[in-house]
Amino acid sequence: MKMNETIIREAEKFVTSLLKNETPEGYAYHTLNHTLEVVKNAVFIGTKENLSEDEMSTLRVAAWFHDVGYIKTYKGHEKESAAMAAKFLERQGVDENICDAVSECILATAFPQNPQSRLAKVLCDADFIHLGQNNYFELAEKLRQEQKMAGVHKLKKAEFDQESLKLFKEHSWHTAFCKDKLDEPKQKNLEILKELIAKQTTKTKMKAAKSKSYSRGVDSMFKLTARNQINLSHIADNKSNILISLNGIIISLALATLVSKFKQEPVIIVPTIIFILFSLSTIVLAILSTRPNISSGKFTREDIKQKKVNLIFFGNFYNMALEEYEWAVAEMINDDPYLYSTLTKDQYSLGKVLAKKYRLLRWAYNVFMVGLVISVGAFLFVFI
Repeated sequence: MKMNETIIREAEKFVTSLLKNETPEGYAYHTLNHTLEVVKNAVFIGTKENLSEDEMSTLRVAAWFHDVGYIKTYKGHEKESAAMAAKFLERQGVDENICDAVSECILATAFPQNPQSRLAKVLCDADFIHLGQNNYFELAEKLRQEQKMAGVHKLKKAEFDQESLKLFKEHSWHTAFCKDKLDEPKQKNLEILKELIAKQTTKTKMKAAKSKSYSRGVDSMFKLTARNQINLSHIADNKSNILISLNGIIISLALATLVSKFKQEPVIIVPTIIFILFSLSTIVLAILSTRPNISSGKFTREDIKQKKVNLIFFGNFYNMALEEYEWAVAEMINDDPYLYSTLTKDQYSLGKVLAKKYRLLRWAYNVFMVGLVISVGAFLFVFI
């Protein structure tokens, strides 16, 4: 039996019922709507290709069944679709050669496509006509979501676009009509896709660069640490000044008051000397804790290239020419790792200076305390 309108209507009814009731949940692209579009486009392209009435009938049935296999399997659905179409046509008593033609058309839609017959070429172009349509990107997103839901390809947008680019390059039209009318729209969609991929690549690079940079919290940490160290240095200097001033007054009073009585009270000579020596030692230690340490104030370009110099500390650049210093700072601020490494070195250097200050200051207080005890004890011993 040849294909007739009754069989085509039965095929439409059969496939429509299957796709409405058995299409897996989450499928957004390979739905009844897609099949309806393929049938419509197959008829349209077939008309442009001057297919005969019998060829058009065979094409319409193949278009109805071409994706029905998706209700059973995602990968290799073409074989399932062809098998289901063959069973349906056998029940309808259709000639074997027509069944074979329908199966050939359906199997030819598997990508990469290589259709041999006229009907298969028309169906392949109808199935991929969206590559040359204005709503391509909307349909492509539906396909991506469907593949994700089906567990076939869980691709991110950027990865899916790369796969789509590969598909565009491998795909070609098979009918004269599509080559003439759809090649230009397809190329426009391809250019848009390339632009999207280029933007995604730039965005990814910027994101990667940003992820390698340091957060605002790091800047706050450096600011807070520097402020705390400066405050601690200021406290240490104040304590040193107190010790220097106090012991200076003590020595002045001792020299003015006690030394003048050495002839009258020779026994106070030793306690006085002990008192003055301890006060003098305290002053020396306090002065050492506040005495600055200045380096050469020069560096070389090689030092900058090797990232050895702390450009934040004035002692490393005060003897340099302005042009050299400006060049070095430009090198540093354009290199985040170098900049933050310099800040770290500066914090470390401040910490080392603070440690030295407080170590000497501790010794100064200890000497002052021990000196007071020994001096007072000496005076008491002499008088008693």
